[in-house]
Amino acid sequence: MATSTPKTVPPFGIRDKIGYAFGDVGNCFILSLVNGFVLKFYTDGLGVPAAIVGVTMMLTKFLDAFIDVYVGNKADESTVKPGEGRFRPWIRRFRYPFVIVVVLLFLPVVADWSLNAKIAYIAVTYILFNVFLSTVNIPYGALASALSAKSDERASLSTYRSVGAAIPNVITGYMIPIFMYSTAADGTQSISAWNFFFIAVVCSTLAFCSYEVTVRLTTERTNVQAGRKLDAKKMVTSLFQDRALLALIVADFFVVINQQLASINQTYLFDTYFHSKEGMAIAVMFNYITVLVLAPFATRFARRFGKRETSIATMLFAVVIYGAMYFMQITDWRIYLVMMFFGAIGAGYFNLMVWAFITDVIDHHQAITKLREDGTIYGLNSWARKMGQAASNGISGILLGVIGYQSSAGHAVAQSAGTVHGVYALATLLPVVCLGVAALILAFWYPLGKKEIAETERILAEDRAKLEAEKTEA
Repeated sequence: MATSTPKTVPPFGIRDKIGYAFGDVGNCFILSLVNGFVLKFYTDGLGVPAAIVGVTMMLTKFLDAFIDVYVGNKADESTVKPGEGRFRPWIRRFRYPFVIVVVLLFLPVVADWSLNAKIAYIAVTYILFNVFLSTVNIPYGALASALSAKSDERASLSTYRSVGAAIPNVITGYMIPIFMYSTAADGTQSISAWNFFFIAVVCSTLAFCSYEVTVRLTTERTNVQAGRKLDAKKMVTSLFQDRALLALIVADFFVVINQQLASINQTYLFDTYFHSKEGMAIAVMFNYITVLVLAPFATRFARRFGKRETSIATMLFAVVIYGAMYFMQITDWRIYLVMMFFGAIGAGYFNLMVWAFITDVIDHHQAITKLREDGTIYGLNSWARKMGQAASNGISGILLGVIGYQSSAGHAVAQSAGTVHGVYALATLLPVVCLGVAALILAFWYPLGKKEIAETERILAEDRAKLEAEKTEA
């Protein structure tokens, strides 16, 4: 249960919003590079077959994803230090190994190794990447609930976080496709493993500096009781009886699959189908520009119509757009980008509001169990997102193999006509399936509509009033 804020602690304000936004600036300088381009680096930079890469990444992701729940639990158990809080010290400490491992993911010398050595390299470095990502990202996500006890202030953090994520995603989405190629003497272009290495160094440095801004500008105000040991059995039982948490986890799983596959498949689509690196740069950028377009209106729409209700409507809109794109079989990349922009608008709204969904679930869980488990719940949701990323890596790699995509190692490879059209089908049909399933889950399983959230806030307000009364009597 949250404690009263000391008089010496500054009130929640713009410093916290900007500081929290910079946390996802740091995350996304790295995640946009890794999620969007590491598969391309492995297949066309190192020359590893796509199916082998996909399965390797999927298996390592499954192994490491359980670290999220462990880190969240340990963060909840952490003893608060004066002036430090519970979650900020994790970010400060673990950003060092995290950015180092990111650079190790893109070592160009691996291109000369044997296939078995390459597979071992991918497995080891990818596991380390995801482990250290957990030690930074889980405490960062849980930090939102510690900055303020007010739901409207935490909702504003979701918007700022999404805007913070969009900025590096736009930058990297546009710049990486421009710099990841090298040009041969005859004018042909191919993926450069060395270029990817230098890109990784730049992205890691920018992320490190962004985390420093987060640590310096944010102030933890709530849930600052001394560290405690959690009853694992009671915790697991209560979490898996929480319908809101389970539904959000599964819906987010499918949304993340779509988001990850969009980043991966667009890279192959514009390289193989449209043959336009300019179009690729704009397409990757569009996935995040839509966040900036939606940000000024998202909180207003959510407040008026409800987060669940507006998310369902926008995802169904995206399903219609991507379905139309598949049947149109567009051959002009400019027309494709126009259609894709509106599809990304529909898909992007949930991504903009998902962090507010999580704080709603945390509040709901506290209302029904009287337990406040910010880090653990955020860790479970992050686990689901990693499962989605693992599945998307596996799905993408396997499906590329099914349609006959030929990997390369620093030289251009001509793909068959069937493969080229298969790439187009993957880019348009997979969003229809993933977003359609997520919309159905929110409509028929997730219980927290606008009225239910208001009831949760009423229960928590009563609980806080009772606690204050007990303190006064004592």
